[in-house]
Amino acid sequence: MPVHRIVATFAAAGLAVVAMTSRPMMAAAAAPPAGAACAANARKANLNFTLKDINGKAVRLSDYRGKVLLVDFWATWCGPCKIEIPAFIDLYNKYKAQGFEVVGVVVQDPFVKAKPFAQQYKMNYPVLDGDGRDDLEDGFASLLGLPTSFLLARDGRMCKVHIGLPQTKSIGDAAQIKALFEAEIKALL
Repeated sequence: MPVHRIVATFAAAGLAVVAMTSRPMMAAAAAPPAGAACAANARKANLNFTLKDINGKAVRLSDYRGKVLLVDFWATWCGPCKIEIPAFIDLYNKYKAQGFEVVGVVVQDPFVKAKPFAQQYKMNYPVLDGDGRDDLEDGFASLLGLPTSFLLARDGRMCKVHIGLPQTKSIGDAAQIKALFEAEIKALL
């Protein structure tokens, strides 16, 4: 089913993805051993995509190979997305020098809204146009809600996926969400 239909179905039904839990992204893989950042047999992402950024420049996802990469699928209308993005900005500033990259992929939203949003939030990482690009599901997985973020190891394995906000003690607690992502990122650096 195309991404836009899945997301529209969630929106129409009024389902909140805020309370959805985070889980490792592994294709037929057991949970990683205690202390491991990523299962050895975790599925690799297909990064063979080129998307336009908010300035019209072509960005190849394959250029991020060898980096710890957070790929965040989001939309300007998405409330939970607005909670996560400030954490991603801070984490990108903190860990970029160690090989951490963030890419925000806008879906289910007219891309013309992305640039003003990115400026308002002072987003310091690439914001790319994924609207109407159902082929991105082949590279990652079906997007069951927004935000959906994938944390990839340097070798491209999908180590974590978060559908909606990660589960924390207090739903939507920005500090706890940032701490959870930070721990996952540090384990892969």
